[in-house]
Amino acid sequence: MKATGSVLVVDDDPAICVVVGEALRRQGHKVKTAASIRERAALMDSFTPDVLITDVMLPDGDGLEGVADILVARPGMNVIVLSAQNTLNTAIRATEKGAFEYLPKPFDLNELTRAVSDALGTRDGSEGNPDDAVLPNDGMPLVGRSPAMQEVYRTIARVLSNDLSILVLGESGTGKELVAEAIHSLGQRRTKPFVAINMAAIPRELIEAELFGYEKGAFTGASARTAGKFEQAQGGTLFLDEIGDMPMEAQTRLLRVLQSGEVTTVGGSKPVRVNVRIIAATNKDLPQLIEEGRFRQDLYYRLNVVPIDLPPLRERREDVVLLARHFLERAAQDGLPRKALAEDAAQLLMTWHWPGNVRELQNIMQRLAVLTRENMITAEMLRSMLPLGAVAQDQGAPADQLAHVVRDWTKRQLGIGLRSPQRALHDDLLRVVEPVLLQEVLASVDGNQIRAAGLLGINRNTLRKKLTDYGLDPLRLRVHDGS
Repeated sequence: MKATGSVLVVDDDPAICVVVGEALRRQGHKVKTAASIRERAALMDSFTPDVLITDVMLPDGDGLEGVADILVARPGMNVIVLSAQNTLNTAIRATEKGAFEYLPKPFDLNELTRAVSDALGTRDGSEGNPDDAVLPNDGMPLVGRSPAMQEVYRTIARVLSNDLSILVLGESGTGKELVAEAIHSLGQRRTKPFVAINMAAIPRELIEAELFGYEKGAFTGASARTAGKFEQAQGGTLFLDEIGDMPMEAQTRLLRVLQSGEVTTVGGSKPVRVNVRIIAATNKDLPQLIEEGRFRQDLYYRLNVVPIDLPPLRERREDVVLLARHFLERAAQDGLPRKALAEDAAQLLMTWHWPGNVRELQNIMQRLAVLTRENMITAEMLRSMLPLGAVAQDQGAPADQLAHVVRDWTKRQLGIGLRSPQRALHDDLLRVVEPVLLQEVLASVDGNQIRAAGLLGINRNTLRKKLTDYGLDPLRLRVHDGS
């Protein structure tokens, strides 16, 4: 039987209060709502909730302020933070204030109700709050507000107060080293060294010497004892990039070091005690390498304690323009001419599939900052920079991909329906495509039907009818991520 309790929901959006309140009441919880910090404080004088759900941006201030004091006064209470800011900074701040859970807006209602149930299940205090840490107010190394990046932020926030090994997975150019740097610079080891080594960039015969160090005379050219990366990172973080390219013999030795906490230099006999946090990264399929006998399964389990899966840029298109402007701003801070991004250029950026991911986007923005004379970057300037002529005018690859999918779908339906010539393929296709279009557009404008109708090029009454026909609840779409 699920635990029930009392919940206080603090959000200045009445629709969210209504939807969340009703969902929780249906589960048997006692719910009260407030629209501001002042109302929250007044209610808590007479109402002691088991769970506090609070927005960050409230009309009279920052909803996170005072949360730490509330938890001190009511140690049995858990806090769930909601935020439309959706930045790494917000996720870290929520965790540092002692939040039980952080959910970015638009959030999934089922996920929120599960979080409340989980929070009520820890009222015995079995789960402590993370240790306090000093958090920079800005300069976060990761940029993006897409749902895919929110999961990354939430995982980072949860590992800052511990030393668990982390395996960062993702395609080349997605920013795996930035994740490692963020965990180090925001975590408990931030005052100690951050040392990175790329397995793919070092000759196989030198990897062990680079990692573990070597003694004088251990091999030709070894004129003095040299500390390896483990010793250099003492007390800090060692980032093992492209771990999938590590030779098997080096993997065996690395596993021994991770198990024993001791390093023996090449040509040496006396072990040296080391204390480092390990963060590894790869763009390879390690389970597949294990099946092929090219990666040790026991090393994989040792490294993959907390996996962080970085999404490719094509799966977080809503971040593309944000990242592009970020890179132009960084270029200006580095002394290059300040450039702005025209709307047609922003639209064009969204159509490219970015095989090189964030690194490719960064390189193109830096190139534009250097080579263009005008202060405003237009679609025409951008098109000349994209590879192979890139996107056909302003639609390009995604439109071609969609046409290909529709063509295949039509052929399959025609094959299935040869005995039923009266099938209405047009209506069948609309029933597949149109609900997805409506959900995504509504989610992008936070459920605003007037703005959604404008983007779709239809009037509001038509939109309402379509939502009714497809059984789509616009209020529910507002608090869901549309997936």
